[in-house]
Amino acid sequence: MDKEHVKGVADKAKGAIKDAAGKAKGDKELQTEGKVDKAKGAAREAVGDVKDAARKASEETEKNKTNNR
Repeated sequence: MDKEHVKGVADKAKGAIKDAAGKAKGDKELQTEGKVDKAKGAAREAVGDVKDAARKASEETEKNKTNNR
């Protein structure tokens, strides 16, 4: 897990708290901030997934180069 995943999870948690607090208080602005934070968190996790996939593909390529020598 890289730092993008960690930041994504943190943003999603922060967003969920804001969203719930906004609903409880009837504060639409806070609720919207929460939804934005959750979306931002999901996007960061997606970036982390892409980085992981690229890193894994690179490692596999290097492994194959070594095995083919």
